[in-house]
Amino acid sequence: MIVTGEQEGAIRTGPVPSIRTERLDLVGWEPRHFEAFASMHADPETMKRIGDGKPLDRVGAWLHLAMLVGHWALRGYGVWALEARATGELAGRAGLLHPEGWSDPELSWMLRPELRGRGLATEAARAVLRFAWEELGFDRLMSLVRPENAASRHLAAKLGGTLDDTIEFMGKPMFVFRYTRTREPPRRED
Repeated sequence: MIVTGEQEGAIRTGPVPSIRTERLDLVGWEPRHFEAFASMHADPETMKRIGDGKPLDRVGAWLHLAMLVGHWALRGYGVWALEARATGELAGRAGLLHPEGWSDPELSWMLRPELRGRGLATEAARAVLRFAWEELGFDRLMSLVRPENAASRHLAAKLGGTLDDTIEFMGKPMFVFRYTRTREPPRRED
């Protein structure tokens, strides 16, 4: 649900809408998120599934975060910071990326290692899908998933993604999962 403060169903004023789920708040990036963001992106185990597979130093993490923030300004949508509602701490990120030249926006997710396996990525990704379909009116999305990333392959399929292709991305193979918005057929009037 998109929320304003505690109220469900309304878009918050400002450039980045917030979405509230059962256990997460999807919010715009703020400076207070940087330490946990940098730590998450410095983890070799996490980063082997992302981009070129290499961890980021603090400067690289800062530049990556700046790209995520700038994406909202350039596209009007992007990747949210995932805050755990119970603690307010950064749990990860999820949202939509659409770099220049890509056929479709990418539904993406990433959690801090200690928070994986709890269904948080599923919760966040479902909220992002609803936003993409209902608020942005998108008809197609994709997710890029490393073949060895069984958890993300499972999640993409669970979200309704179908394995469409295998491409080379940043020098490594990547599965392309496609999501297509399902629409109710028009009702016949008798």
